[in-house]
Amino acid sequence: IYTTLDLYKQKIAEETIKEIAAGNEKKYQAKNAALISLDPKTGQILAMVGSRDYFDENIDGQVNVTTSLRQPGSSIKPIVYAASFIKGYTPTTVLYDIVTNFSTDTTKPYEPHNYDLKEHGPVTIKQALAGSLNIPAVKTIYLAGIDNVLDLAKNLGYTSFNDKSRFGLSLVLGGGEIKLLEHTNAFSAFAREGELHPIAGILKIEDKDGKVLEEYKEEKGKKVFDANIARMVNDILSDNPARAYIFGEKNYLTLGDRPVAAKTGTTNDYHDAWTIGYTPSIVTGVWVGNSD
Repeated sequence: IYTTLDLYKQKIAEETIKEIAAGNEKKYQAKNAALISLDPKTGQILAMVGSRDYFDENIDGQVNVTTSLRQPGSSIKPIVYAASFIKGYTPTTVLYDIVTNFSTDTTKPYEPHNYDLKEHGPVTIKQALAGSLNIPAVKTIYLAGIDNVLDLAKNLGYTSFNDKSRFGLSLVLGGGEIKLLEHTNAFSAFAREGELHPIAGILKIEDKDGKVLEEYKEEKGKKVFDANIARMVNDILSDNPARAYIFGEKNYLTLGDRPVAAKTGTTNDYHDAWTIGYTPSIVTGVWVGNSD
């Protein structure tokens, strides 16, 4: 079996997960981590680390977290904002970041709050996404339409959103479980101007006599959205000064002078932490947390 894995990148991924996860356990009691790296030009998997240690039963090491269902927190927001751009909203559209009750049920209010527990008043969509503000994000999924967001997600390759009746406005804050592998590949569409390739992990399978049983054939990418939609999202996610009011100027979402786009996500009680980062030539998704 010949896989698509790039051994050089795979070794770096394994060493990095091992090193960083050990520090995370000491600092944050986050015992596990997973990573997936893809070539957005082809959809081929370049590196896959399913857990910190396959042989560690204390962290469910034999569970491949890259293909497991987990809540993505705010890392799903770019998909929602892309749906709003498709509908005609723009990065300069102004939203009001004030605590709002989105529920129509008087007995069950739904009032999301921002990460910093502040209200920022009128903000542009660019400021809202760059700073990962929650209240404007819920307004955006309402304006974009939940069905439109779910349709876009399906076109981007997510397989866990099929039962539309399960999802409401909280989807934009990570209320629907997804797979890191599919999530990372969805960001490939931003990296490649709206073009998406199916995920591929196997190049060729031969039998004992060398007869080829299966072989990878590169498929033409599918255009999921217009290049301009991708550019608007990329501009926001790669603008470090735009997110500095929440994340600070010095953060881990940059690579020196190299332009790179990135989005983080954290679930309630910091149970799962995510980062997806990408350039036109590589997309990498990382999950950190506990598998229990």
